[in-house]
Amino acid sequence: MTLSRPASPRQHLRFKHLAAAMLLLGLSGCANYFGIHAIEPLAQPGTYQAHSSLAGSGGTWPDSGWVKQFGDAQLVALTAEALAHNPDIQSARARIAAARAQAEGAHGAALPSAYISANADRSYIYQDIGLQTPSGPTQPGSTWSNSGQALLGLTYELDLWGKNSATLARAVSQGKAAEAQEQQARLSLTAALASAYNQLAQQYATRDVIEQLAKQREGLSRLSDTRLKAGLDSELEQSQAAQSAAEMRTQLAQLDEQILLTRYQLGALLGQGPDRGLSIARPQLANLPPPRLPDNIPLDLLGRRPDIVAARWQVEAANQQTRVAKARFYPDVNLSAFAGYFSFGLSDLGNSYAKGFGVGPAVTLPIFEGGQLRANLKGEYAQYDTAVASYNQTLNSALTDVANQIASVRAAELQLQSQTQALQQSERGYAMVRQRYGAGLASELTLLNAQAGMLGTRQRSIDLEARRRNLQIALIKSLGGGFDARAAGLALNEPADAQHRPNKQ
Repeated sequence: MTLSRPASPRQHLRFKHLAAAMLLLGLSGCANYFGIHAIEPLAQPGTYQAHSSLAGSGGTWPDSGWVKQFGDAQLVALTAEALAHNPDIQSARARIAAARAQAEGAHGAALPSAYISANADRSYIYQDIGLQTPSGPTQPGSTWSNSGQALLGLTYELDLWGKNSATLARAVSQGKAAEAQEQQARLSLTAALASAYNQLAQQYATRDVIEQLAKQREGLSRLSDTRLKAGLDSELEQSQAAQSAAEMRTQLAQLDEQILLTRYQLGALLGQGPDRGLSIARPQLANLPPPRLPDNIPLDLLGRRPDIVAARWQVEAANQQTRVAKARFYPDVNLSAFAGYFSFGLSDLGNSYAKGFGVGPAVTLPIFEGGQLRANLKGEYAQYDTAVASYNQTLNSALTDVANQIASVRAAELQLQSQTQALQQSERGYAMVRQRYGAGLASELTLLNAQAGMLGTRQRSIDLEARRRNLQIALIKSLGGGFDARAAGLALNEPADAQHRPNKQ
């Protein structure tokens, strides 16, 4: 380390001229990314044709506790358990922690850094030059020497072109995207759990009907045996009745398998293993009234669906990365300073005459990079276009998803209305036959056939009710399940010109 005297006024002037020259050179040599820009425009809800299919009816958006609407306290408790233990949610939380760590690192890079450096060494020098002197040739000699230094240094990168701020903004955007993805994972898990729970309810209700049908077919089989002995039926009719009873027992066994598998599925969703599903009580789900849709679905959906919000933050992160790539075309300017002690003898290290300090800039200017800077910027813009296309596709799919669920829910409501009427008529007919049978005006065979028809109609009603609940769950999910980007701190403040990102030059 060499100590120098303070610079003279003339030297200061030379330094300013040199710095100005390097800055001008940088400005003239770096503005060579013109013609490189984004291609894909960011889609807006108004560009999609969805007025008719997504017409609102003055309703409200779902709230975050939407599972309570089904009136089953066990489902509410299972939802909380799943959100606490499911591995997908744990993975999403880990991604948030990683993104926040990157943001902290990017923030630290924009601040000054200080360091302390100290070193000492002891050197041995042996010389045997053999010079001729008036007194004769020199003799070989050796010596030991000590040296050391202790420094306090400071460095700071001047973020003249916004590279560090853009890096920080990118990291923050990625963190926001991770938070929105975690909300999407929570919504998907809640909807999957509710759907599986609804499936379990349907399977139990179906088993009740099949069990009654099995008993009814067993009754028909016994009746056929009696009629065969009385000569009223043939062996063919008796065999068909026995076959029908056996088929009902097969269906019962199949339903028991489905119930067991659904319980295992619920245990997996809870993150507790398959045996956890075995302890779940039989579901008791209520039927929801027809939903009233909120107004302005296409526009408000942008802040209501976490997958759309996550995709939008990914676009913002890609936009900030293009700013980082542009800043690399300009010179890096770093300020550094140090102060400390230098000495060729360790015993003198703390003396006043061994002190020194220095301060100055360090400028790095890319002049020729073999096209790497332009290629890197093109690649970043390609990544931005990819993020925009992904966002556009997410928005398009979300609008279609909502439209599909609305259409299916409305169709299921109409079907269920007709089916309810059919079930009422079937139950009325069965009651009439049973009354006639009690009065001795109808045979047992007629009664059993009427009961079979009524149970078959009831089975179709159970299937339609379960399908309607499942569609309502899917509709709630498609509407964001109570997510609100602004309330969650994930809203992106858009400028008036939504097509501005990134600047085209």
